[in-house]
Order: sequence, then structure tokens, then C-alpha cells
Amino acid sequence: MPVMTGQGPLYVQVREMVVQRIISGAWQPGDLLPSEFDLAAEFGVSQGTVRKALDTLAADNLIIRHQGRGTFVTTHTPQRELFHFFHLEGQKGEKQMPATSRLTGVTNRRASRIETDRLHLPANTHVFVINRIRNLGGRPTIAERIILPARMFPELGQLAELPNELYQIYEEFFGVTIHRAVEELRAVSAERDEARALGVATGAPLLEIDRLAETVDGTPVEWRLSRCDTHAHHYLSEIV
Repeated sequence: MPVMTGQGPLYVQVREMVVQRIISGAWQPGDLLPSEFDLAAEFGVSQGTVRKALDTLAADNLIIRHQGRGTFVTTHTPQRELFHFFHLEGQKGEKQMPATSRLTGVTNRRASRIETDRLHLPANTHVFVINRIRNLGGRPTIAERIILPARMFPELGQLAELPNELYQIYEEFFGVTIHRAVEELRAVSAERDEARALGVATGAPLLEIDRLAETVDGTPVEWRLSRCDTHAHHYLSEIV
């Protein structure tokens, strides 16, 4: 039986033990968790305590409950990436996942100083850099650069193709699950190459979304810069 630390409420301690099992890989994305009854017996707490711990995990999208089927470790799907991580909408409020992407390059190179700082990497490490143009509503809308630690994504450059929904690929091929992302927004001017790719004038205003994505244990694993032409779209952040 796991030993409670005595630090904090029991449901918080149960939550942390569940999180640690997910981090360690004992419970993989898509795995069915033991029942509340079994978890309560294993941890030596009440079912109510287990239920409260699982409620907090469900609220944080670490687990998902299916009525009549049980509780599962969350997996990435195109639908989850759309509704949880993608915040551009059409002017009428419709949410659109980019239908197609045009890959303009995948390179493996030594990380720059700012890249090692953002991703908490040692000096002289290598990163993969993915550059692509993403289409929304039938036209090029987003110029995107994605930086990944090469050691965590071996042979990424050898994949035959990269889909729009990269988080599912990270999880299925490399065992890296994105749990949380922090975004910063600012207005920028379109540089020559991205202006040409997006069909706008050089210097035209773009919305830059600077996203740092982390795993369950808080390790930063992806730095993504998306420069968006928002003449037909807006960024929506819902606060509840």
C-alpha cells in the first residue's frame, strides 16, 4: 500500500500519487484506471477521497470519464487538440482546425541561446525546427515555426509526413504527452518571406502566438511561434 506523506489533504496526496504514475508511464495515455473502490483500497482512503482527487484530475484534462466504461488517462486526438489548444475562430464564431499544412522545412541543428533558454536545454544541444504554412478557410493563414529537443524526438525528420495535429504524433510515436501550454500574444509586422507565403504585404500586421508546451511534470518540450493573418479570424480566450 502506498504511504501517505501526511502533507496536505488526503485527496491532494491521492492526486499526486496518480499523477506520478502517469508521469512514470505506469499508466499510459488511453489506459483504464482501476475503479474508485480499488483505488480507495490500495491507497487506504475512502472512495469519496478518491473521487475528489479524480475530479481535480478530470478538471485539468489529465483523465477523462466515460459513463459506464470507466476512467481513462487522457489521449490526444485531433478533436481534443482543436478544442483544447487551438483558439482561432472565424468571424462568425466557428472553430476551424487548419485543413492542410504545407511543410517548408524540417532541420536538425544546434540550438540557439534563446532556444536553450526557453526549452531548458543544455548548451550545444540539438533541436528539430519545423517550418510550415497552415491553411484556414481555404487560404494560407498561419506561418509557424516549431522547435523541439532532438533527443526527445529521435528520427522525427525521417517520418514520411507530419499531420496538422502534431500532439497526437508526439504521444503515439515518441511517448511525449503535452499536458499544458502557456501562450503569449503580441502584434508583429509580416517579414518578407512569411508575407509572400500568406499573401499579405510586407509589414502587414500579424498576430504572433508564442506558445511553450509542457508535459505533465512541467518539462518544456515544444516552443511554437505562430504568426497569423487575422483579417478573417480572431483569437478567442474563454475565461470561466
